[in-house]
Amino acid sequence: MENRTVVVGFVGLDKLSLDLASSLIRSGYRVQAYQEDGSFLKEFCDLGGTRCQSPVTATRDASVSILANDGDDIADILSAIEGLDKGTVVIIRSQLSPGQVQKIEKNILEKEDVAFVDAYIFEGYAETLDRDIIVIASGKKPALERAEPCLSALTDKVHYFENEVGVGSKFKWVNDLLESIHLVASVEATFLGARAGLHPSILYDIISNAAGSSRIFVEMVPKLLADDSLLINYVNSLLKDAKSVMDAAKAVTFPLPLLAVAYQQLINGCSMKIEGELSPSPTKVYEQMFGMNIRDATKQPSYDPSELAQELTATAQRVKKIGFIGLGAMGFGMASHLLKSGFSVIAYDVYKPTLVKFAELGGLIGTSPREISQEVEVLLIMVATEAQAESVLYGDNGALSALPDGASIILCSTVSPGYVTDLEQRLKDGSKDLKLVDSPVSGGVIRAAEGTLTIMASGTNVALQNTGFVLSALSEKLYIIKGGCGAASSVKMVNQLLAGVHIASSAEAIAFGARIGIKTRKLFEIIQHSRGFSWMFGNRVPHMLESDYKPYSAIDIFVKDLGIVCNESSKMEIPVHVSTIAHQLFISGSASGWGRYDDSAVVKVYETLTGVKVEGKHAILSTADVLKLLPNEFGENPMENQDIIGNLNSKVLVVLDDDPTGTQTVHDIQVLTEWSTETLVEQFQKKPTCFFILTNSRALSSDKAVCLTKEICKNLEAAAKQVAGTSFTVVLRGDSTLRGHFS
Repeated sequence: MENRTVVVGFVGLDKLSLDLASSLIRSGYRVQAYQEDGSFLKEFCDLGGTRCQSPVTATRDASVSILANDGDDIADILSAIEGLDKGTVVIIRSQLSPGQVQKIEKNILEKEDVAFVDAYIFEGYAETLDRDIIVIASGKKPALERAEPCLSALTDKVHYFENEVGVGSKFKWVNDLLESIHLVASVEATFLGARAGLHPSILYDIISNAAGSSRIFVEMVPKLLADDSLLINYVNSLLKDAKSVMDAAKAVTFPLPLLAVAYQQLINGCSMKIEGELSPSPTKVYEQMFGMNIRDATKQPSYDPSELAQELTATAQRVKKIGFIGLGAMGFGMASHLLKSGFSVIAYDVYKPTLVKFAELGGLIGTSPREISQEVEVLLIMVATEAQAESVLYGDNGALSALPDGASIILCSTVSPGYVTDLEQRLKDGSKDLKLVDSPVSGGVIRAAEGTLTIMASGTNVALQNTGFVLSALSEKLYIIKGGCGAASSVKMVNQLLAGVHIASSAEAIAFGARIGIKTRKLFEIIQHSRGFSWMFGNRVPHMLESDYKPYSAIDIFVKDLGIVCNESSKMEIPVHVSTIAHQLFISGSASGWGRYDDSAVVKVYETLTGVKVEGKHAILSTADVLKLLPNEFGENPMENQDIIGNLNSKVLVVLDDDPTGTQTVHDIQVLTEWSTETLVEQFQKKPTCFFILTNSRALSSDKAVCLTKEICKNLEAAAKQVAGTSFTVVLRGDSTLRGHFS
């Protein structure tokens, strides 16, 4: 279908239709439209579109007809079908069920030479976070080929599904599921935080940049706090969409516990009457349900936690010796980073191999919390639970008996706010002038080792002054939370509420997608651009697709963390329905024996219950496609090709060979068996095209092999800087099992 003033007819207009029409007009199409209530017609005509008086006239003479409907009434679509001309391509842009779409397809295909394409078109998010148009188009191959020029004029992000009519509705179901759950979780989190004494706007700013963030949280919480009238329409629309998902799940016999309880909360948000008002805003409804005025809380005096952190680090006292208890995955990274930052660190952990590993890095170690707490200025505790924190402080050989007067304790564990406030009081009642900083952390194992964690800290000014130097060394983002000990743990509690719900909702969404026949890798790709996306979806779903449950944060961690949420919310009389169901899902995973698996393994609860498999199989390539990936054959003299490649590449090729067999396969290439900077400078001065370094690292453990490789690369970089005009590329060559790879 060539674009020579091609006519495109719209039946039904909305804001998205205006964007689509604008794109088509810019691409040279002539666009005409019919809309029953006329609400968007003026804007449409201002863009250069032509108004039509009926669905039939809108599709008359149109080479492409785009029919839009909200799913309640398809009369306009059926009427438009009557006026279709021979040769028309019909694109249904609707929220109809796959069954309704198939029914319309049957009516359309009864007409001669009319092609049918089902398209779910939505405004998504590009990688730059700018809005972008996403199209999911399905139909028979000839129809998709005829529609392609028009669809490509709308956007460069078109996903084609041959012979899968209705697949767009399925993608929408999954997105609607996520949106519904995320909205209710955002409401629960906001009210719980406010009841805990946190300023809603400050909490919003922190969570928006943390692991608990989602697009719904970022977009909808400001509307909730401002009692934005747009929230009424959104919640009503989401209620209808959630019901469609529930009906679809019922049809395929698939449980959606998180969506089910979120759906009930959406019903509540739309149906409650307040002071005789038939359609009160969701904000007012939720305020009555939670028993607090969130708008008044927002009007309270605010502050900038980041600015407070900058002021703290500018005046913080320097610390020489730190005691560190808890060398788990996060703790070891934090402690080793403090070592690299020049602190003297003495550490303790019940697991002896980690102590040995820490000692190999140059750290000091002790045999008990008591032993490592002597003569330290700051004691940092990074254990998993409140019980463990209590034990290392007050148990046999506990730290408190040995800590010097005036020392400060940084509690980085995720514990309940109530425990922290109680601990601070007990320390105040003790005979020593010990100070406590409530300082939960977020960011994961890698960021712990890099010193780029997000840290929330609260406590007295003196306690923060004494520990600010240490907190700054461990963090990329440091927030000082007013309110004393317990306030920072309240922020972490809210973050964990959202993070836990988002992991569980990701599992529910991806498992439901697998049940209704969507390829899970494609589902993951598209949801990344949708409103239903969350930070946890992007981070955890890849583990689900690979069935890789190596623990980075275990299921049992969220059994604990969401347990804190449920217990504290009960004390504060804040109902957290969605969070409670998410907690039960993690408990189910732990009860099934997966407690030490990565928290993404909560998806196995759905897999076990329903028999689906969410693992995303990679596409099978045809023989022809594989052959196309092979390089061109060499000519009669392969060395001529090698000479050409060598002349084109100005970088020195440095091959790190972990086994002597590699050097036996090369000709006229120098092999080094040591790699001091001086030796490498001498080698670079010879201007070689390539040389080998024999590392013999095959016999080393993976950790030692990594350290050795890093050492060699640092020396190469230092040597190259000393020889003008030198640049290099490193290749790691494995033994005959071909484990080598480019880096």
